[in-house]
Amino acid sequence: MSDRSGLNRQIFWLYEGTGTASFWFRWALLIFDFATIAYFLWAPFAESGRTHFLIDYVIGAIIALDLAARFYIEKHRLRFFTRWINWADMVVVVTMFAPLLVSNFAFLRILRAVRAVRAFTFIRRVKVLTPFFQRHERIIDKVTNLVVFVFVMAAIVYATQVGRNADISTYLDSLYYTVSSLTTTGYGDIIMENQFGRLLSVLIMVLGLSLFLQLLRAIMEPDYKVDCECETCGLSRHDRDAIHCKHCGEPIKIETEGIQ
Repeated sequence: MSDRSGLNRQIFWLYEGTGTASFWFRWALLIFDFATIAYFLWAPFAESGRTHFLIDYVIGAIIALDLAARFYIEKHRLRFFTRWINWADMVVVVTMFAPLLVSNFAFLRILRAVRAVRAFTFIRRVKVLTPFFQRHERIIDKVTNLVVFVFVMAAIVYATQVGRNADISTYLDSLYYTVSSLTTTGYGDIIMENQFGRLLSVLIMVLGLSLFLQLLRAIMEPDYKVDCECETCGLSRHDRDAIHCKHCGEPIKIETEGIQ
């Protein structure tokens, strides 16, 4: 952070630095992310009113401030626009502040679910949770990817089919269709009636089934390796009980839980 100063340095420290304040700041962002995901899932079943719109504006403002802060501390500004998570947040902000303009695409707000991926990176830094996280790292990673995929695809189904497909009128319908397609159950009570819908179904089945199989594989096949990069040769994964790098033979130090 030596090349940063003033406000830029302070904000960067909150997002990327170490210390009590930055630790709790990132936890607050994480809690906000999951709270907004829960709100987006609940909102369609609640009566729309003044309070509903007020909550939308507050959430939209916080997300916009978060975007602006991350853009402000970005060293290479153009790279900011190459990250799909940032574009997802921009879509969410638009849908929060212009509900009438983009009412048919309101469920694209669920793109906020992609921020759950950030939780995977952040929790790695929390020493208290590290032992548990290391044991189940692959499974948590696959579960996160699958859940995010389901929510995003359900949002796209809802946004593109409501008003065009009589079988889909709520987000629950689109979520139900997405899961049944992903698992290739195919009850036949909801079908796509246009070419785009059929192509979307193919995408859900191919990609979703692939993610689901990866999750099953992670559950069934225990992973005895951990991420620990060798400083000499750069080999990134080693056996949990390794004391030397298999590639170059140099000593390595893998953090363990210790004796309970």
